[in-house]
Amino acid sequence: MEARILTTSLLAECRIPKIWAKATSLQQGQILERVGAHHVVLPEHNMDERVAHLVTGRMIDYIEFDADYAMAKTTAPRSAIGKTLTNSGLRQHFDITVVAIKHRGAEFTYATADSVVAEGDQLIVSGRIEEVERFADLT
Repeated sequence: MEARILTTSLLAECRIPKIWAKATSLQQGQILERVGAHHVVLPEHNMDERVAHLVTGRMIDYIEFDADYAMAKTTAPRSAIGKTLTNSGLRQHFDITVVAIKHRGAEFTYATADSVVAEGDQLIVSGRIEEVERFADLT
């Protein structure tokens, strides 16, 4: 850790425009940011979070983009089947955005307000982590 801090601070002194640093904990990441890192990578932490979400079986894939923002691939809930995204009320009830939809045997396409959800569809949704998790609980 000491080598990472020293290296990051020296790079910051040299005014390097983009400094990436690896940390093994959130606390180490905060320290590296304080000494000049612009981007901190926490591979163990990020993988642990991702695996924890996938193991529950609610999500097919999951990725966090920020401390409180994520995207997940999940199966469409029964309450949305046969409805357009607008009529399903998913955005209003769960405060998530359906970004893409994949019908059986097809490729993912951008979701629109008029996209109709069918049984077995996969959805890519985005939003606050808490809301994405709550939405995934429906499946």
